[in-house]
Amino acid sequence: MNHVTVIAEAGVNHNGSLERAIEMVDVAADIGVDVVKFQTFNAEALVTRSAPKADYQKETTEESETQLDMLRALELDVHAHRTLIQRCAEKGVQFLSTPFDLGSLDLLANELNVATLKVGSGELTNAPLLHACATAGRDLILSTGMATLDEVQTMLGVVAHGFLGESSPSEKAFKEAFESGAGKAVLKSRVKLLHCTSSYPTPDGDVNLRAIETLRAKFDLPVGFSDHSDGIVHAIASVAMGACIIEKHYTLDKDLPGPDHKASATAEELSDLVDGIRRVSAGLGDGCKEPQPAEISNMAIGRKSLVASTPINAGDVFTTENLTVKRPGTGMRPELYWSLLGTHAARAYAPDDMITQ
Repeated sequence: MNHVTVIAEAGVNHNGSLERAIEMVDVAADIGVDVVKFQTFNAEALVTRSAPKADYQKETTEESETQLDMLRALELDVHAHRTLIQRCAEKGVQFLSTPFDLGSLDLLANELNVATLKVGSGELTNAPLLHACATAGRDLILSTGMATLDEVQTMLGVVAHGFLGESSPSEKAFKEAFESGAGKAVLKSRVKLLHCTSSYPTPDGDVNLRAIETLRAKFDLPVGFSDHSDGIVHAIASVAMGACIIEKHYTLDKDLPGPDHKASATAEELSDLVDGIRRVSAGLGDGCKEPQPAEISNMAIGRKSLVASTPINAGDVFTTENLTVKRPGTGMRPELYWSLLGTHAARAYAPDDMITQ
């Protein structure tokens, strides 16, 4: 059974409180997730002073508050990062974070030595940041919300070039890196993609789970699902589509102020999600169509055998009138019915006796 990695996206739902962030780690770890993910950014390096808020952010934050002001209140400092990394280690879950600017990348990769980086959908076309992530030599999980296949391919070229470091960056060099055998090999070993729809919450009709198969077929990379829809059904369904990672925003309280709480799963929903993922993952099996251990004991009970339907004397001819099929399935196979018709009974049979020719 392939293990599906479950990422609990704490994101900015700590509302800038280290205490709440620690509690989010504890709750998610107790539920049984594999990873707790945060967001690492410097608000001034992330947005301009005039950058507008998204519609869903306008609905869940103060109207007079700018996006810059909103983000300033949600930053985690270096001490908070160190504390959360330690807490994750103590609770047996992996710490993960998304860098949104080069300074935050430097903090995660070089100062805190985080082994894997998650790049959000909004940064998929941020070639300088993506290239720097790969140059830092960290494994990458790339969300693909809002992207076309061509955009994903372009950025994979940027990443491949960053990992290989064989020439100066350029569009030509990125394309060559993507198409090279070395580039494909390094992408295969270091990169996972996440299908994602960047809408909060995502309408059912826009979830587009079949894109998981499209991404996997196009790029031959492991593909997971970052779920922004209401509830947990699409995330669980994605496991049956072959998703190797499930990422889900969660909150301790949907009624807290802040941009992401309303579109996040509760702790109870997160628990149900983990349970559902583990059950579906176990239920996928190996794909071989053969009797499973749990059903072998039922084969003799549920299947049928050839039996006498009327008294048959030794030497009598088997006919459609004296031969039938009944449970249990411990005797002659029913598919031999036609080969027996017209032959002679080797011995006498009472009604319901199994045929033992």
